[in-house]
Amino acid sequence: MNHRMDTVLPGYLMVGSKLGTNALYDLPTEALASLGSLLAKVQRELETLLHPARVHIGRYGHSPGHPLHFHIMPVYDWLEALFWKDERYRVLGSFGQPAGEPGTDGAELTFFIWREFCEAPNPPPVTGPTVSDVVAMMRSAFLTA
Repeated sequence: MNHRMDTVLPGYLMVGSKLGTNALYDLPTEALASLGSLLAKVQRELETLLHPARVHIGRYGHSPGHPLHFHIMPVYDWLEALFWKDERYRVLGSFGQPAGEPGTDGAELTFFIWREFCEAPNPPPVTGPTVSDVVAMMRSAFLTA
């Protein structure tokens, strides 16, 4: 587990397999169980320590040379408010959303997080603890568990 290096979003973590595979079915049963337990613990600690509105977990590493890994992204109320204020992202609504579905979905927010908090030369300001604070808090949580 590590904090994503190129982001200013506090709590954006990555968890990867120790084996160099890009397929879940290549992992031994014990590794799958450990990975699932670790993802659950990471989510619980992020929610306990940072109080995001929710936590998105996405599986990546689908291409050869990119081992299986997961992106764990806290979605804070202030982050979602920034998303809704940024008119550039309203075009995403034109791609369709089932009638009666409130809010946004994980794909839209993931796109927003990547573009604004990882790739933008001047990312938006963050609210709450810094990346360094979160790293220290997560280290403490995992060392005392």
